[in-house]
Amino acid sequence: MAEKTLVILKPDAVFRGLSGNLISRFENAGFKICAAKFIKVSFEMAERHYEEHKGRDYYNRLMNFIQSGPVFALVLEGPDVILKIRKMTGATVSVDRVPGTIRGDYSINNLFNLIHSSDSAENAEREINIFFTQNEIIDYETASDRYWFFEE
Repeated sequence: MAEKTLVILKPDAVFRGLSGNLISRFENAGFKICAAKFIKVSFEMAERHYEEHKGRDYYNRLMNFIQSGPVFALVLEGPDVILKIRKMTGATVSVDRVPGTIRGDYSINNLFNLIHSSDSAENAEREINIFFTQNEIIDYETASDRYWFFEE
């Protein structure tokens, strides 16, 4: 069964010109892009997105960074997309990053870590609703949809 997740290419990915490369990685892995926006995150959106981090010592840095420039927000779909995208994204903490993951290949430090991806189905639904309306999420069939039918 296909599920959806939110991915945000953060300002450092945009500033460094990595957006196209990162989006290609998702498409090459067979994930469907159901929605995409190039936006500047408002204070209200950032506050809703990072509500679970409020009160932590790094909260203000998160808030300032996500609002520091444009981001690409994406809704991706596929079987086990949340877990698979999290594996593709890689660890947040720099010493735990593995080459071959997005953060392992491109990330500079713990704050400038290029990308956000939802960590659960509940958070994916909540986060998608922060960045997208239901009318902006498009359902269509791709070649990958036909092959996923045969996955075990």
